[in-house]
Amino acid sequence: MNALDTLVELSSQMTLEHAEESRVSVAPGGRVVPSGSEGRIETTTEPSKPGCYSPKARPEFTEREQRAAFVHPAQLPNGKSIKLLKTLLSSACERDCYYCPFRAGRDFRRATFKPDEFAGLFSKMNQSGFAQGVFLSSGIAAGGVRTMDKLLDTAHILRKTHSFKGYLHLKIMPGSEKDQVYRAMQLADRVSVNLEAPSTERLAKLAPHKIFIEELMRPLRWVEEIRRTVPAHKFWNGKYPSTVTQFVAGGSDESDLELLNTTQWLMKNVRLKRAYFSAFHPILDTPLENKAAVNPMREHRLYQASFLLRDYGFELEDLPFASDENLPLHTDPKLAWAQMNLIHAPIEVNLADKQQLIKIPGVGMKGADAILSARRLQKLRDLSALKKLGIIAERAAPYVLLDGKRMASQLSMF
Repeated sequence: MNALDTLVELSSQMTLEHAEESRVSVAPGGRVVPSGSEGRIETTTEPSKPGCYSPKARPEFTEREQRAAFVHPAQLPNGKSIKLLKTLLSSACERDCYYCPFRAGRDFRRATFKPDEFAGLFSKMNQSGFAQGVFLSSGIAAGGVRTMDKLLDTAHILRKTHSFKGYLHLKIMPGSEKDQVYRAMQLADRVSVNLEAPSTERLAKLAPHKIFIEELMRPLRWVEEIRRTVPAHKFWNGKYPSTVTQFVAGGSDESDLELLNTTQWLMKNVRLKRAYFSAFHPILDTPLENKAAVNPMREHRLYQASFLLRDYGFELEDLPFASDENLPLHTDPKLAWAQMNLIHAPIEVNLADKQQLIKIPGVGMKGADAILSARRLQKLRDLSALKKLGIIAERAAPYVLLDGKRMASQLSMF
């Protein structure tokens, strides 16, 4: 199998890893907006499909190679858009996770790159302008420590031998040692550990041979411990790498409250940059092949709620969980909160601080800053003034006062 065929085999299921993919995003309230930086409150509706990005590569790549490589449009933490290759170093895996297409014992063709082989192929892609960054994970063979060593060898060859200075996201393998986590942080812009489920009990339903605390949570704690004790200049580009995780939403019959409780704890205690949520869908020839797929809208709401917790000053108790501890699918959580809390106690836009303003539907971070700047010059008295500031005025109207007056009656004007 040549290198391109190996890449195709290894990348074929990588839409399961949301990573930094750029997707259609929806702000709270349902307005479709272009994807922006990870600091914006937005979520995904549909993962990018393999091969959906068709950049014009230089002649070093044939037409077949351009079709074969699984490069995705991606949004980096700083908001920059790049072309990201997402792949595995190997699809050989000794773990038997119930949901995973790469699980041990599943009948499909396996493929493996040697570290120098993959580094050379990706360097060619990068120099040709076909891929600007890489997300690299792997199946586990001969233990997490040995597999992590191969990922680190690959990253080292990319950085040192091929002088790759672009974006690198490294997956930390279950069971990795602390020194390996430290080394990954020295080489990568981002590191991640997929928790898959929110607790030990839930993980047992998805991945019975993964150990939630020792194998998955501990490396995330190590990352934060290292950030607190080692100066930033010792890491790649003199910066601490960011940390993310991913959950299989609905795979273990967990509730949204469970997922978001774990997410909030990680954000507060190990400075998790964000959580990714992958709505469960069954894979043939796995123990969960007959389990019903999860409504993609659930994934959608989880993203929105996680950004409310991270950026908008919301706490878990603010979120509109139903009696089954799940978020409503018919409306976004920010709008649902406003309907319960602001209808009878609207916010005076001319007096509210930023934390109050960003809780108004239709007002985001930039909108709140625009309001604060504009009202230094004059009072805001009508919806047209908000609209000029980039606020979604018709959405905000039922929940605000402008110079002491309610605006809901003016909705028909917009």
